[in-house]
Amino acid sequence: MRRRSWLKLGLGAAVVLAVGGGAAALVTPGLRDGKLAAESKPMMAAIGAAILDGVLPQAPAERATALSGLLARTDAVIATLPPHAQAELSQLLALLGTAAGRRALVGLDAPWPDAAVQDVQAALQDMRVSSLLLRRQAYQGLHDLVGGAYFSDAGTWQVLGYPGPVAV
Repeated sequence: MRRRSWLKLGLGAAVVLAVGGGAAALVTPGLRDGKLAAESKPMMAAIGAAILDGVLPQAPAERATALSGLLARTDAVIATLPPHAQAELSQLLALLGTAAGRRALVGLDAPWPDAAVQDVQAALQDMRVSSLLLRRQAYQGLHDLVGGAYFSDAGTWQVLGYPGPVAV
């Protein structure tokens, strides 16, 4: 290899590292101190509203209260996850929090807070039936997280017909 080729290769590698490092610096973690980061909350609220559409209250104030409670219970569910699962979830939420990640992995063009419930539902359905294992795993993780948080509230047990734990 000639010296000129080495210089070009070195310059190209430096540019790639600078761009990659800059992009990595812009990505914020999805979890902070084992809880949803502020940037992740609108995304989880949109995902929760899409998954739980039909069981959440329709009145805007009651719906907002229900989603706020869902986010609080999501933090509680996340706290029960082992550290490696929290790290993977943080990476997933960080990826989905970026426009490129949201478009590539979920297939959703609109930002999470601006996306219509039907659009989020369609994107999640595409993930659920995707031929890519990574997309299906991401969907399943988000679905289980929302379901675990929703049904951990005693007020939601009546949807299942579950009377609650037996007093011992």
